[in-house]
Amino acid sequence: MSGRLRRTGTFLGEVFMNGRLLHRDQFQDCFSYVQQSDTLLSNLTVRETLRYAALLAVHRCSPGFLQKKVDAVMVELSLSHVADRLIGNYNLGGISNGERRRVSIAAQLLQDPKVMLFDEPTTGLDCMTANQIVVLLAELARRNRIVIITIHQPRSELFQLFDKIAILSYGELVFCGTPVEMLDFFNGCNYPCPEHSNPFDFYMDLTSVDTQSKEREMETYKRVQMIESAYKESAIYHKTLENIERAKHLKTLSTVPFKTKDSPGALSKLGVLLRRVTRNLLRNKLAVIMRLVQNLIMGLFVVFYLLRVQNDVLKGAVQDRVGLLYQFVGATPYTGMLNAVNLFPVLRAVSDQESQDGLYQKWQMLLAYVLHVLPFSVIATMMFSSVCYWTLGLYPEVARFGYFSAALLAPHLIGEFLSLVLLGMVQNPNVVNSMVALLSVAGIFVGSGLIRNTEEMSLPFKILSYFTFQKYCSEILIVNEFYGQNFICGSSNGSVTTNPMCAFTQGIQFIERTCPGATSRFTTNFLILYAFIPVLVMLGIVVFKVRDHLISR
Repeated sequence: MSGRLRRTGTFLGEVFMNGRLLHRDQFQDCFSYVQQSDTLLSNLTVRETLRYAALLAVHRCSPGFLQKKVDAVMVELSLSHVADRLIGNYNLGGISNGERRRVSIAAQLLQDPKVMLFDEPTTGLDCMTANQIVVLLAELARRNRIVIITIHQPRSELFQLFDKIAILSYGELVFCGTPVEMLDFFNGCNYPCPEHSNPFDFYMDLTSVDTQSKEREMETYKRVQMIESAYKESAIYHKTLENIERAKHLKTLSTVPFKTKDSPGALSKLGVLLRRVTRNLLRNKLAVIMRLVQNLIMGLFVVFYLLRVQNDVLKGAVQDRVGLLYQFVGATPYTGMLNAVNLFPVLRAVSDQESQDGLYQKWQMLLAYVLHVLPFSVIATMMFSSVCYWTLGLYPEVARFGYFSAALLAPHLIGEFLSLVLLGMVQNPNVVNSMVALLSVAGIFVGSGLIRNTEEMSLPFKILSYFTFQKYCSEILIVNEFYGQNFICGSSNGSVTTNPMCAFTQGIQFIERTCPGATSRFTTNFLILYAFIPVLVMLGIVVFKVRDHLISR
């Protein structure tokens, strides 16, 4: 009924609202659905969480009206006293589980639903909190709403709170009626509820099939079938069918109470999501620090190891530079991937739920994440480059430093955006971690020319190298560092000139040996390297749109 199941099986039956037949694509617009688990952003306050949910659901309203709507919902669900506390999680603390569940309910109420579905709303809550949630749902049902819940072991005191109770067994309806009708029906079937027993527990046990042994399974299955047959022959069942038919044939049918349809435009939603994602990240100080300094930490290891590159070929002038470039091209995509696998899965879980609620589409959350990444990545790359470039003594020119920073920003972003694409296809972040690591290593082997000269590779690998961003990044960095360099080879003593290591005393010689013609392709390589970024973003949008389509099929 919530429209969340994929159409992989056969769906039987019809759903009517106020006597009108609902089509499957209308379920999402009519029913609000609260899942068992609370998927919320832990670094936002209760007020912020509800305010962003309202901004995504309601259009053309003043800030004052929006705030009044949020405040009214918080009062209705007794959340005002924790309005400015962080949602939190198991590690961070924050509000209690019961309050977190009420925030999930409040977020749905902001869409003004008339029919609310709850999947075991008391799961994971202590006894008292579970009772408070059920009492709250009963109050919501008294305020001109229909509340349908599945519930797990409710207390006997809650029995009279329900207007109707339905029992299902093996997919069949065993009973549906009021609490009083339930007691009378089972009494008539010679199964009276014992005194001081919980009617919920007693009747659930009575209509369950015991599979501990074959004999017990057959015995209990026959009992369930008998109760089911008795119900279908009862006056309660026939009265229910008559009421349904009467509602369907009324001359003046009431309109279907759809949820609020006046939602903001795509750009407005993107702006709201961008603000929400950014605020949630900025409150996570550890995530901000790691995002900014992880490249720098990696660079400091290299700095402490090499201290400064030499200009003498015999002392590793060429070898050290090649090793540096290899390290930088290989490590920056991986640090980008670490950001994505650590920070995006939570946002993906939130977008999975909210997109099914009709608030926005998954690709909009992806694009908001991409936009919020850009300034952090630029700052992190500049910090890393500023320390490493000048400390290691690379080509001493400000323009070269700019090219160096720009060339390393691209693979950092590509690594993160490639991870986002894969996270749209693969649920497990650990698998994505391994996939990006393998693709990065393969790209360096095939495309960089630092492991093996591309001219000496077989034709298939040579063709494949043109599809790796490492090829273009490596050529840029090689030209940027080696063009115009003049090396020495030991002392001026003539005996060292016969040393084969002295073959490269000019940087241009190394460039032409490693990647012929790269000097003339410098600008083109930059354009191609940065073209990978929008291509990956567009691919990610397509992947998330396909994911949306598959879920809605």
